[in-house]
Amino acid sequence: MLYYLFGYLDTLGFPGARLMDYITVRSGAAFVLALFIAMVFGRRIIDRLQLMQVGEIIRDLGLEGQMQKKGTPTMGGIIIIISILIPCLLIGNLSSVYMALMLLTTVWLGLLGFLDDWLKIKRHNKDGMSGKVKIVGQVGLGLVVGAAMYFSPDIVMRENVETVDVESTEITVTYKAENVKTTQTTIPFVKNNNFDYAYLTSWAGKYASAGGWIVFVIVVICAISGTSNGANLTDGLDGLCTGVSAIIGTALAIMAYLGGNIIYSSYLNIMYIPGSEELVVFMAAFIGALVGFLWYNAFPAQVFMGDTGSLTLGGIIAVFAILIRKELLIPVLCAIFFIEDLSVMIQVAYFKYTKRRTGVGKRIFKMTPLHHHFQKPGNSGIDALLQAPLRAIPESKIVTRFWIVAILLAAVTFVTLKIR
Repeated sequence: MLYYLFGYLDTLGFPGARLMDYITVRSGAAFVLALFIAMVFGRRIIDRLQLMQVGEIIRDLGLEGQMQKKGTPTMGGIIIIISILIPCLLIGNLSSVYMALMLLTTVWLGLLGFLDDWLKIKRHNKDGMSGKVKIVGQVGLGLVVGAAMYFSPDIVMRENVETVDVESTEITVTYKAENVKTTQTTIPFVKNNNFDYAYLTSWAGKYASAGGWIVFVIVVICAISGTSNGANLTDGLDGLCTGVSAIIGTALAIMAYLGGNIIYSSYLNIMYIPGSEELVVFMAAFIGALVGFLWYNAFPAQVFMGDTGSLTLGGIIAVFAILIRKELLIPVLCAIFFIEDLSVMIQVAYFKYTKRRTGVGKRIFKMTPLHHHFQKPGNSGIDALLQAPLRAIPESKIVTRFWIVAILLAAVTFVTLKIR
């Protein structure tokens, strides 16, 4: 709204009104405003949740300090969601299809997570919404995002083309003159890092393009579901999911800024996506909201985000990466989320396999998701293949180390853009 107000003031010749034309200015304002809302109004929301007795339900898993968290307010994801929405509505360009899709994603998954948390509190146990219902909600969002990217005339890109000077062997990157609607995306570790999903359906002849969009929508659904559920599993220690998501968000914001600027896109030899720079404003609010929430969520946490927050964070990260055509980099950038996911799947599969073969289920990890494995001391009576580390690692140290790994993964993701 302020974006349009300043636009009107600019037509009147008001001094300084053109500042809102700059992405960097609006992004900085969105970050500061989101941070302010999360830190100032977050305290009031936490107090309200305490009065409503919206406390986290804790199961005794034998982890140090775990039962001390009993009764800590949950559903704190409301703080994050409000802190994202208000700055974007005030400062964002609401006519941008990119901004509209990110706001839709935030509200959609926020409501899905809120319903899950509400059912847990109502039933006084950890059994909230069924997994099938969550998947249906995530698949539904994937279909909406995929359809919007297919039908919207504003979601286009310009393909980067390399030309090599024969004499000097100097490589020049240019862009085709017209914007095109395509299923191309960024793929790492190849010389030309543009990959077209239609290549996978080239056997379909004249229907190859339509087949490419079908494959693309399937990838969108898998990315949203996998990342959202991965973030949900990662939210098990104070500040863990919050900090990791903020690091990932920072990396994605930089990618969006580079991909939305034709000069920087040319330098990195990546596809140019007109209009995607508006996403930087959204991601700045996202990062500001997380940093502000971390003020209360850091160890020892005064509030938990619950599924209201974790499902939303993962979905936002996935949809954002999809819109800037970097969804195939998610396995690297969000490796922590997927490792947490895989640790649970491997643990369950191995337990069922050994129980079927020997009658006694065995484990690979001492406990899953993976971050809990490090909280358990080795040789503590748990029959697991991996007993290291033998000493339990303090929660705050585990969180800090996961943050460091997330920073390294972000750096590796950027490196993949130049390794070909």
